[in-house]
Amino acid sequence: MNIAIVGANRGIGLEFCKQYSAAGNKVFAFCRKAGDQLSGLAVEQVIEGCEVTSLDSLVTCVKQLKVDSIDLLVHVSGVLKSESLDNFDVEAIKHQFEVNSIGPILSYKAFAKHLNPGSKFSVLSSRMGSIEDNGSGGMYGYRMSKAAINMAAVSLANDLKEKGVAVIILHPGYVRTDMTGGNGLIDTNESVDGLVKILAEKNMEHTGTFWHTNGEQLPW
Repeated sequence: MNIAIVGANRGIGLEFCKQYSAAGNKVFAFCRKAGDQLSGLAVEQVIEGCEVTSLDSLVTCVKQLKVDSIDLLVHVSGVLKSESLDNFDVEAIKHQFEVNSIGPILSYKAFAKHLNPGSKFSVLSSRMGSIEDNGSGGMYGYRMSKAAINMAAVSLANDLKEKGVAVIILHPGYVRTDMTGGNGLIDTNESVDGLVKILAEKNMEHTGTFWHTNGEQLPW
């Protein structure tokens, strides 16, 4: 398969590149700047200079693709801040909306001509965007931005039904990455193992649905 990963340089995105390339797929890695680990992988192409809050940047990067079609597009890029009622940082919240909520839709728009009937577009969201699952409060910007991308992804799933492109929304689990400061319950390889299995199983029948890496369907 031809697989594009947006946000490929570290953490979960890097692990997607490792696992998919090791399985014999042609992986196209998009990132701001490639580090040594990504540069050392046997991927088909690494494309740098990718800013997910800018459609112009994304389009410029996608124009460098060596292939005409993408079977699977995975948008991983995201940011995490920690606002509370006492520290309600409006600028940080706006930034999370730009990256976490708007960025994935811009990715789809940039890649739209490369996605054909049978292609899949996957958004890495979080169960922290689930209203039903919120039993602890706090984390205002992250929670709101993830709830927003969940809604946007379901709208996109409906809009793309006629085109035959499935939209699958994923929660990676609480993963030990730079984003979480090394905290978490699982490592990136375990998280991506589960996500890869879900993406292999899901199709148009499941478009617009929300899945935990452990295979559980999540509530909204």
